[in-house]
Amino acid sequence: MSLLAQWEAGRHAAEGNDYPTYRRGEGPGVVVMHESPGLTPEVIAFGDELVGHGFTVVMPHLFGSSHSRPRRHEGALVIPRLCVTREFTMFATGVTAPLASWLRSLARALHDDVGGPGVGAVGMCVTGGFALAMMVDPVVVAPVVAQPATPLPLGRRRAGDVNLSDADLEAVARRAADGCPVLGVRYEHDWVTGTRFDTLTELLGDAFIRVELAGHGHATLTDHRHPDAVERVVGFLEERLRGPGIA
Repeated sequence: MSLLAQWEAGRHAAEGNDYPTYRRGEGPGVVVMHESPGLTPEVIAFGDELVGHGFTVVMPHLFGSSHSRPRRHEGALVIPRLCVTREFTMFATGVTAPLASWLRSLARALHDDVGGPGVGAVGMCVTGGFALAMMVDPVVVAPVVAQPATPLPLGRRRAGDVNLSDADLEAVARRAADGCPVLGVRYEHDWVTGTRFDTLTELLGDAFIRVELAGHGHATLTDHRHPDAVERVVGFLEERLRGPGIA
């Protein structure tokens, strides 16, 4: 039986894009964006975990496999495909990925449906920076950046880039200054994340909640799941989506 059998399948069309979505749960809304190589069993398990904590979770299927364990070679194929996909920016610096507009629309649609102070956005790996891009829209009040990996950290400039245009970078800084924090989680020695946490600390100051785990792992919430990372993410979502005085 498919691991997505209990999830409601749908689609969201906006901003010239149309992607499948999977939804489950009740309560405040959270958009969970999967990592490479796709919507894997580990990503679905994390979504199920959030559902168990009382959230309405929507997972868009953006690329790669879904609901089944990817074939051994699939991971090696996904990144080259993303490098030539218009909606992702795997190398360019100072640019917001075009897919961000579609994700903001998805967040607004979810919030319109479930209400509350706003929605959460959890990005992982190649989608890690998308949570930042989504918080440009005030409907996103709980952005989580998990092991952000784009642009690929080839050289000092790319390693420190957070996948945002100058205008979006300024908007993120304003929102943070106005009281919307950003949670970041990564393994301390994960080279793929480059120096992006340093960039975010410099940009956002104390509004960037920096969680760095000991070790050389990568996927903090899935393949290399760390209970402390999951606990911090759940706690952050609880505080931001259920707590009083949300900014």
